Amino acid sequence: MGVKGIDHIGIAVESLEKSIPFYRDILGLKFLGIEEVPSQKVRVGMFSVGESRIELLEPTSSDSPIAKAIEKRGQGMHHIAYSVENAASEVDSLKNKGVKMIDNFPREGAGGTKIAFIHPAASGKVLTELCEHLEAEKEY
Repeated sequence: MGVKGIDHIGIAVESLEKSIPFYRDILGLKFLGIEEVPSQKVRVGMFSVGESRIELLEPTSSDSPIAKAIEKRGQGMHHIAYSVENAASEVDSLKNKGVKMIDNFPREGAGGTKIAFIHPAASGKVLTELCEHLEAEKEY
């Protein structure tokens, strides 16, 4: 697998407005902004930390995957995302190795990315995302 590094850590939150001050004002992380991703039914608050990012995920609908995750497990870490050069190629490679995938094909993610999720059953109960940046890092 062509993992280049940790792209971001996703954290499910009930409210961006209530959560952002901790990361920005208390931890002093650089706030990159907010983006809505309608296809994922989520608003994303992004922070940079070193060469990685923290992604706060707020559901925009009660039937979004993030709303369901918060209902089931409460707020907290949702997933870890790894940077890859070519998400489609990585998905094919993983499927050929028998890895259970949530996404059989990459889809649109925040910040102009292509993403695909590996099923937690395949990765020790850790929801794992592959993240391919198609353009320069988005300015939020």
